Amino acid sequence: MLVLTRKKGESIQIGDDIEITIASIKGDQVKIGINAPKHVEIHRKEVWMNIQSENTMASAEVSDLFGILAKAKK
Repeated sequence: MLVLTRKKGESIQIGDDIEITIASIKGDQVKIGINAPKHVEIHRKEVWMNIQSENTMASAEVSDLFGILAKAKK
């Protein structure tokens, strides 16, 4: 993990097209702004983890459905 120190108004550049800027710092809370192309999905980590979990469950249900359909054809 790369750890950087930034002050309010300073930025971090990721590749050619993603910029992260420190918008404000208040106590132990930091607000960041992210400039990225529209096709880049940006989520808080806990939201991303929920999406991954739901996708895993949905794909398991689909594979179960295929098994059920295969048995029904026989």
